[in-house]
Amino acid sequence: MSDTPTIKAVKLKAVKFCAYQERTQQQLRDKLYQWGLYGDDVEEVIAFAISERFINEERFAQSYASGHFRLKKWGKLKIKNGLGQKGLSNYCIEKGMAEINQAEYISTIEQLLAQKYRLLKDKEKYIKKQKAVRHLIQKGYESELVWSKANELFQ
Repeated sequence: MSDTPTIKAVKLKAVKFCAYQERTQQQLRDKLYQWGLYGDDVEEVIAFAISERFINEERFAQSYASGHFRLKKWGKLKIKNGLGQKGLSNYCIEKGMAEINQAEYISTIEQLLAQKYRLLKDKEKYIKKQKAVRHLIQKGYESELVWSKANELFQ
């Protein structure tokens, strides 16, 4: 099946799939299997997408990390876990995590804590603080860091 119009058509379809948003090799591989391609043909299309710079896992990791932090307000633990589930190498994961500015990260923790604390209806301050902290830990923020900021903010 090498270089038949079918492969050319699949390459074009794969390029459109990857141009729409950042993808990993595994995401493209899964899509190619869905489209009925197997074996060497899959690897040929993936190699083509990489050589034409439609797939770049380092770029994917950076985009994923910055997007999930800035838009979804996820913490580093949840982002790192998400990148790991995408099958990325530790190198790519570290490159992605480097996109998160530490000062901005701390500021976000403080903002989210204050916002959640204000929204809680509990009368007892300790319970409100505990619930606000638990909320951030569920979003993937480090518990020691969250508790430290909560103790600073809510004396």
